[in-house]
Amino acid sequence: MESSVNDESLPCLLVTANVGSVFEDPSRLLLPWLKEFLTKVTELQPKFLALHMQEVGGKTYEKSMEYVQEFIKNLCAASELNDYNVCRIYLDEDFNTAEHFTALGNVYFSHKSIKSLKIWNFLSHEWEKAEGKNIHTGSIEAIATKEKAKFPQHFFPECKWSRKGFMRTRWELNGTVLDFINIHLFHDASNLAACEEFPSVYCKTRRRALIHTLERFHLDCRNGVAPYFIFGDFNFRLDQQGLVKKLTEHLTTHRIQSVKNDSTKLQFRNSLGDNVLTVGKKEFTHNDHQSTFKEEWMKEYDREMDPLLEILTEYPIKFPPTYPYEEEPELPSSYMSTRCPAWCDRILLSPTIQELIDEERELDYSIIGESICMGDHKPVYLNIQLKSQQAFLDQNPRPSEELQEVVRLYVENNDVNGEIEQRYIEISTNSEPEESITEIYKETTF
Repeated sequence: MESSVNDESLPCLLVTANVGSVFEDPSRLLLPWLKEFLTKVTELQPKFLALHMQEVGGKTYEKSMEYVQEFIKNLCAASELNDYNVCRIYLDEDFNTAEHFTALGNVYFSHKSIKSLKIWNFLSHEWEKAEGKNIHTGSIEAIATKEKAKFPQHFFPECKWSRKGFMRTRWELNGTVLDFINIHLFHDASNLAACEEFPSVYCKTRRRALIHTLERFHLDCRNGVAPYFIFGDFNFRLDQQGLVKKLTEHLTTHRIQSVKNDSTKLQFRNSLGDNVLTVGKKEFTHNDHQSTFKEEWMKEYDREMDPLLEILTEYPIKFPPTYPYEEEPELPSSYMSTRCPAWCDRILLSPTIQELIDEERELDYSIIGESICMGDHKPVYLNIQLKSQQAFLDQNPRPSEELQEVVRLYVENNDVNGEIEQRYIEISTNSEPEESITEIYKETTF
């Protein structure tokens, strides 16, 4: 094999973008979004590009499908991508099939300089050589080079069965094996409910779905276990209970009740009677809204990742909260007053994948379009150098320490009546502890 494959690391650009609002206002937002994205690609010159999108088509997908096709057409025809000779696009567009539809889109471009490129077939459980340009749209359930699932309906206790789930692909890039997982987790339906406790009811549901997904990968005997990047709209929110307490020190609380129960608001006023903070079901307004939520102290309340740090890692965040931005082109850096700004969009790593990253080379974790309107979410990117010839693929997954931590978190977040703990004790008396972990997973996972 050529020395360049063995010795050189591979520049990779990973991007996650919730594009729902872009497709709801395509005439004003679509082309500027694409231009800004391609400008970043040109600036960083990756050899492999992975773009994960959520809410492709927006809330009214049946009306926006033509714009999705236009977006893909313009992307593939962009001169900035002329030297990328391999393309794989997976767009989940079958909105008529509620049990499968996720509105996720996984887009990958590979530069012609990559010497060895393969993609995994999740049905035959073997590698295929990746060549040419393949665009999969509409119903993609039968496409074997991706794995996709919608979260089960009982994961939606507070809302209707919406399009949330994951889609993953597996690649071999110059001899290095890794998974790219696109995920979209649940949002906060009510600011008032989110402020009642931490972790909130929404945070607990997100954590359950995420751990459920990671378990699925860690015990995948048919496809084996590979190091992975998981990047998407996690909908991670701040500890709003703690944040509101901090923001309202020395203020008085006033409950504003309208005829409609869902219009209840909390107002926090200073000694002069001026309203400083208002929290309603879909309102979160501070009297210094635009500067307050871009300050460094906010990071103290970004705590939703904390219990997961043994099973997922993340590079330091040095950019402002990624959601919710105004959807007006003339207000590209302003937050809407509907939600407390938060780092919803993330790029996370399995611990094993850090060994594949050449951290002596330049690494950048940031946002795209800080001064351009990109919709209500700012895309987040990770620019890395990937080592070559790191072909780790565990074909016989076992209950590793990492998996045991996943299961422990699963039990912690699901064992309401102590039933799982009791079953663990019963199984443990008849098997080794690691085996019992596997049995507990098989019995309790959804």
